[in-house]
Amino acid sequence: MHRWSRWVGIGAAIGVISALVPVVRGSIDMRDPLGKLQRRIGSGPAESAPELSGLDMLRMDIRPRRVTLPMKNGHTAELTLDADVQRAALVQLKKYRVPEGGVVLEEVKTGRLLAYASYVNEGEKFDFNARAEAPAASVFKVVTGAALVEKGGLNPGTEQCYRGGKSRLMPDELEDDPRRDKWCATLGIAMGRSLNVVFGRLARKHLTPEDLTAMGGAFGFGSPVPFPAPNQAPAIEIPSDPLEFARSAAGFWHTTLSPLLAVTMAQTVANGGVTLEPRIVNAVYQGTEKVWEERRDPLVLRRAIKPETARALTTMMVETVANGSAYKSFHDTSGRSFLPGVEVAGKTGTLAKNKENRLYTWFVGFAPVEKPEVAVAALVVNTPTWHIKGPELARDVLRSYFAKKGMKGIVAP
Repeated sequence: MHRWSRWVGIGAAIGVISALVPVVRGSIDMRDPLGKLQRRIGSGPAESAPELSGLDMLRMDIRPRRVTLPMKNGHTAELTLDADVQRAALVQLKKYRVPEGGVVLEEVKTGRLLAYASYVNEGEKFDFNARAEAPAASVFKVVTGAALVEKGGLNPGTEQCYRGGKSRLMPDELEDDPRRDKWCATLGIAMGRSLNVVFGRLARKHLTPEDLTAMGGAFGFGSPVPFPAPNQAPAIEIPSDPLEFARSAAGFWHTTLSPLLAVTMAQTVANGGVTLEPRIVNAVYQGTEKVWEERRDPLVLRRAIKPETARALTTMMVETVANGSAYKSFHDTSGRSFLPGVEVAGKTGTLAKNKENRLYTWFVGFAPVEKPEVAVAALVVNTPTWHIKGPELARDVLRSYFAKKGMKGIVAP
């Protein structure tokens, strides 16, 4: 039975608020939002830290061993970025001359960024990773999947039969009909293969717009990411119309996403549901003198989802690379992995704005699955003629990272 009766009144207002304010979820008492998650600020008083806001990410200086950035006060920020991985990421973007693209690599347990590569081929340059103009596309299935687990009580093995819905969702495809539903898939397989109709049907059965909006807020939609550089707030406007609600749950419009928020989503799942503040400044120099060094503990922003929800999402996201929509990107034509010995969990997303001649391709994920080290988010905007998409860009950045670590059988691109 659909729960349309809950889609009005106070619930709608709560949903809007949830989208505007990062939500602390799970076992944390909402009366004490920070609860036990808020760690100490660090080894020194908070006022000893310099003003880091307003960094211009387009002014990076990549040296052989470090990456720096000039600050407004005349100081120089030494960034957390790995110079080799950052350089490799930029090489891939420039090699294929993508119209626009970006990739961010983040340490799962610390929030330190290891790569922050942004590229615009023509026209005015801008920080692509900070913009939230791109549709979230099927990456939003991570949010819907989390809501189906926490709110709907489902699990990766929950089965839904279906028909149609490969590239669009039509009203009749959302109605169960045993005579016409020729295929069945578990929620995990639906995540891996990005089966729109399965997500649309399950969302209509088990969720409301308020549920989906609140979960989006828990992952950070509706607010800028706490970060030293300005960045846009990803939009979330979940409609109450039943058909459009199902489409939004599957990732058809109504939400936007930046690569910066996308990597924090992956980091959150990899970190058992806990979102860390992404950090990019390692130290501050005045001339050659180091005047400040980051020694604070990783800063927890919120518990976005319960640990068991994160585990369920991981199970689903493994399907994407192992058997689903990113299989060809992470394996050669003989089926050999480009990252042997490293299991990757992820989610792809593809959506076109045909009138604008723009094709958006996403990959959001983390690795290794058993003991996550890094989260990655890559977005490439192409025209109908393309040479690389988001999953390939993310794969090559992961190859650079693990090759540098000396992982057997992994070769840098």
